[in-house]
Amino acid sequence: MPSKKLILTKTHDKCGAKQPRLAVICIHGIASDSSTFARALDYLEGISTLNEVRFITFDLLGSGKSLKDDNLNYDYKEQLEALHNAIEELKLDIPLILIGHSMGTFIVTRYADTYKNSIKKLILLSAPVYTERDLESPAMEMAIKAFEDAVSIKDKEILKEKSFINSMQNIVLDKKNYKTLLELKTPAVLIYGELDKFIAVFNYPKILSKNKEYLTAIRTAGRHGITSDKYTKMVDVLEGALND
Repeated sequence: MPSKKLILTKTHDKCGAKQPRLAVICIHGIASDSSTFARALDYLEGISTLNEVRFITFDLLGSGKSLKDDNLNYDYKEQLEALHNAIEELKLDIPLILIGHSMGTFIVTRYADTYKNSIKKLILLSAPVYTERDLESPAMEMAIKAFEDAVSIKDKEILKEKSFINSMQNIVLDKKNYKTLLELKTPAVLIYGELDKFIAVFNYPKILSKNKEYLTAIRTAGRHGITSDKYTKMVDVLEGALND
């Protein structure tokens, strides 16, 4: 690991009011960067009732403008340390919501599990809800191959990068992900598309029934991306958080 302090690079920080009442940090998924939230933020920042929300995005280690280094492991320890340092630098004195997409849902969930009292709510977009049994199934290899094929359409070189390879092994395929979600003690809303072939939709009823106190879900007709079927559903969640 590099000797320098690990910290994520902030790529967006905007609020329509001088005194925000709520901060929202968006964390992207694997083989991506914070720009995947661009359309969502354009929409959310245009909603008058969310004028007092401060919207922030970061690039994860190995992505976008954040540190890329072959000495990094690209695991939970590093990503959580870098995220925590980035949040600490914001010096927030208002409630905080974390939004994660795909792999980003694992990172924000694990962050909330680690720093239990610092997060008001989680919004989990397209969370891949794989049980340990799923991860050991031969079908998992097919699912990974399908995802890699989808990624390669945009950029085949990403699949060769250490950040992608290690993130897949150390975060996406971590067997503790399901248990962390099952035992989560931070309120979380899972927003997912019924046509999403990367997230094991069949596991959603199981996880929701086993953690009714903290997990709720909103199903849309969409697929995996951060598209309007998902970000339009966030408005009610954020308005509710402002009015709690």
